[in-house]
Amino acid sequence: MTRVQANLLLLLAGAIWGAGFIAQSTAMESLGPIWFIGLRFIVATFVALPFALWEKARAASAVRPADIIGFVLTGLALFAAAVFQQVGLLTTTVTNSGFLTGLYVVFTPILTVLVLRRRPHWIIWPAALMASFGIFLLSGGTLSALTVGDMLTIVCAVLWSVQMICVGVFAGRSGRPIALSLVQFAVCGVLGCAAGILFEPVSLAAIKGALPEILYAGLFSSGIAFIFQNVAQRYTTAPQAAIFLSSEALFAALFGVMLLGETISTAGYIGCAIIFAAMLAVELVPEILRGRRQGKPVEV
Repeated sequence: MTRVQANLLLLLAGAIWGAGFIAQSTAMESLGPIWFIGLRFIVATFVALPFALWEKARAASAVRPADIIGFVLTGLALFAAAVFQQVGLLTTTVTNSGFLTGLYVVFTPILTVLVLRRRPHWIIWPAALMASFGIFLLSGGTLSALTVGDMLTIVCAVLWSVQMICVGVFAGRSGRPIALSLVQFAVCGVLGCAAGILFEPVSLAAIKGALPEILYAGLFSSGIAFIFQNVAQRYTTAPQAAIFLSSEALFAALFGVMLLGETISTAGYIGCAIIFAAMLAVELVPEILRGRRQGKPVEV
């Protein structure tokens, strides 16, 4: 897979997540946030299982114990991020949640420098700021007074960055991105259902009421989109992946218009253009510079 193909796959994952944001917010009308997380990732585990078996049959060697530990750590980061985001939605607005979650485009390159000691290509920094500003405009250009939910969502954005860095490290090291998907889904599903039993009431009627959202989030937002992310990040870097995945906010707004009859303001359309410009910059600037340097590789 080329880097361009990987980035297009990440863009598709962002589109799926954008549509899933609607399901994620409406599911809590009948089901608690922890149970929703657990059930959606149980569904995602069954989605990933046949693909993981296919990958195993084609693999040259078995997954090493160190890789399995890395897969579990990735799952823990994903579970923590999902919990903070889902619980945060109880006490914050969709506008604030969409913008604050998108801050991972800034946190990811910062953590890449601090944790991995890797310096992203310089275009990542202005592109991350552009994408964040575009998300802010797309969210309405205003933020209401910060609530507890807002603070939880900011923590969620940091944890999404941790998860993306883990995927970049362990998917590339093991060469088994779908096995990584399977393990992280199973971790989230087991922990979510266990925590739900302990902390949230549940009934068959509540599950039935949220079943369409559970199935969409499990099949597409969790299952397919995260598999796309894990596969694509073998061929690109975490900071660049964060830029393309930030298109989630753009697609969430577009699906809101198409499915819910919502409207996008003039500032929102400007935000869409800025996000798109940030993605183009990340993709095109390194290629232009590479050509000028007569084939000398430029890491993004």
